[in-house]
Amino acid sequence: MDLENIIPKNGPTINEVKKYINKYNKEIIVIKCGGSVLLESSLFDQFIEDVSVIKKLGLNVIIVHGGGKNIKKKLDENKIVSKFIDGLRVTNERTISIVENSLNELNSEIVKKLNQKSCIAFSINSKNNIFKVKQISNDLGYVGDPEFIENEYLKKLIDEKKLPIIVPMGKGDNNKIYNINADIAAGAVAKSLNSRRLLLMTDVEGVLDKNKKLIPEINSSIAEKMLKDGDISGGMIPKVNTCLDAVNNGVTGVVIVDGRKSHSILFELFSDKGAGTLIRK
Repeated sequence: MDLENIIPKNGPTINEVKKYINKYNKEIIVIKCGGSVLLESSLFDQFIEDVSVIKKLGLNVIIVHGGGKNIKKKLDENKIVSKFIDGLRVTNERTISIVENSLNELNSEIVKKLNQKSCIAFSINSKNNIFKVKQISNDLGYVGDPEFIENEYLKKLIDEKKLPIIVPMGKGDNNKIYNINADIAAGAVAKSLNSRRLLLMTDVEGVLDKNKKLIPEINSSIAEKMLKDGDISGGMIPKVNTCLDAVNNGVTGVVIVDGRKSHSILFELFSDKGAGTLIRK
């Protein structure tokens, strides 16, 4: 394998990559992306490049993508104001169709860009979704939690060396489409496949302490205490809850990654310093 032509010059060193590559061989890495990464073209292009590098290194990757900022843009255009409960968007009949269209458009764009980088990206959108969901509450509307995942289908795609790109939406008992928080969807996929790593890309450094300094690594009991004490708040609550749920259910480690950093995915997987907060059991 010609690592010099695969690893970007401003990425981790070739020696570091060699050190870590065997760790992930035959393992599954689930990456959730959203926020600025999907909205800003430079970050989006870098994300696509990093994912294509991981595939060229022969690793198994699954992408679950959100699109909160893109959805907000579309809702603003339609003069719809979003309301959130515990970091989750309240979604009614009108909103759900805008969410669905916005996520499917993003999905097509990610698939197209990865295919241009010689990856065999495979779209799993709201039409061929893999999630069976249950509604969380009437207050949230068309928002659900995954009850069942067609993971045999995902394993088949991985065996065929395809790269699944998943929209976080699924069908409820009433056959209606529900939105799933992308972090929760990615966590559910990672758990169902016992993945080695779950990376949650975000617009912040990671989990911060009381002095707003990055915590590079914490265990689940410290994270639980921080949640209880209110040191973790807003949109970080579902993220950290997803991390805890994943590490307590078979995922080796979950990382909240700063997607704004240069080649953050590569530095997280293939270097000692990482690019966010690693949460282990």
